Amino acid sequence: MARSRLHVPAVPARPGEHPDFSYVHLAPAGAVGRPPPDVAPRDTASHAEELVRVLDDAGRAVGPWDPQLEPALLRAGLRGMVLTRAFDERMRRTQRQGRITFYVGSQGEEAVSVAAAMALDAEDMLFPGYRNPGLFIARGVPLVELMCQLLSNSRDMCRGRQLPVMYHSAAKRLFSVSGNLATQCPQAVGWAMAAAIKGDSHLASTWLGEGSTAEADFYQALLFAKVYRAPVLLNVVNNQWAISTFQGFAGGEQRSFAARGPGIGVAGLRVDGNDFLAVHAVTRWAAERARGGHGPTLIEHVTYRAGAHSTSDDPSRYRPGDDSQFWPLGDPVQRLRAHLTALGEWSDERHDALLREVDEQLAAAWKEAIAQGSMTEGPRLDPMLMFDDVFRELPPHLAQQREQLAAELAGVGAPRGGER
Repeated sequence: MARSRLHVPAVPARPGEHPDFSYVHLAPAGAVGRPPPDVAPRDTASHAEELVRVLDDAGRAVGPWDPQLEPALLRAGLRGMVLTRAFDERMRRTQRQGRITFYVGSQGEEAVSVAAAMALDAEDMLFPGYRNPGLFIARGVPLVELMCQLLSNSRDMCRGRQLPVMYHSAAKRLFSVSGNLATQCPQAVGWAMAAAIKGDSHLASTWLGEGSTAEADFYQALLFAKVYRAPVLLNVVNNQWAISTFQGFAGGEQRSFAARGPGIGVAGLRVDGNDFLAVHAVTRWAAERARGGHGPTLIEHVTYRAGAHSTSDDPSRYRPGDDSQFWPLGDPVQRLRAHLTALGEWSDERHDALLREVDEQLAAAWKEAIAQGSMTEGPRLDPMLMFDDVFRELPPHLAQQREQLAAELAGVGAPRGGER
């Protein structure tokens, strides 16, 4: 009698081995058709397995998904990605210097955030994951505000109550980043359902890593989105690694992550996440679908985490050290730069000038942010703020604690034994 065997997904390459990306199923640029936005979810099954690509190896935009963007918008997109990468690098160095406690970068994934944000309306509500700083930068959230949150200083938007990189911006329609994985998915679907109930024209869009699709929150969100045809975009950023776990362990070995959409009755698209034009086009298509009342879209962005998972991670312990250089979809910044150059809209001189401009912008923002305090130097947050923004009416026991703290800070009273 045959015995059952446990299948363990294979990891393509480990440290010391040559990178192997033969498992990545590619399609030539321009080869995938563009269905109408009102297509039935079941008819997107092939799009959930193929790969929407616009930019070819020569930097030309080809095929039916070419969004035909104006050069000014392309230049703005390049600047957004360059600024995002430079911000990441500076904050990573700052953490290594001990000036902030923690950081999560997005090197190699900039197009996923910047292109999508630029394809959506300014009033659309965005629910980021922790690897989406490009959403905040593309929406124009001041860099100094992001830096102050990382420093947990007197100008920290989260008032010291959140880990670094857990930003938010009500003014720019960016929901709070959560360190608990996938919680933003049902929140985005709920927001979208409420918008539909109100007859609003705005939609919600959320992002999570492929590893987070193993969370129950993701499937619950997908079900509610399907049943109520919520105007929401669910973006799975498949950067191949969830901390140190290969994407196959999250279920990406036999089928694509996008295939989970048509399987449950949601439109699914699989897109080259390092192709700015493709990400922009797919996002705009899904947004048109949602606004037209045709329901949600599950988008899988195929990309690669070029750096560490966070400043607490060492990727050289679980994958080849030079693997990002062999990633078959290249670098999103360099690909858009090559496209603009092919159009005659960019040059090495202009790129060097952009890098200098970005460095100056970051230096000025950091100078302003550090003046608002740091981990070792004031000014510091007012400790009385801990009683705000939690309860509509402060319970009596907290009101008493607030009075005790105020007395201590004023030098009137001393803390009682055991009280904090």
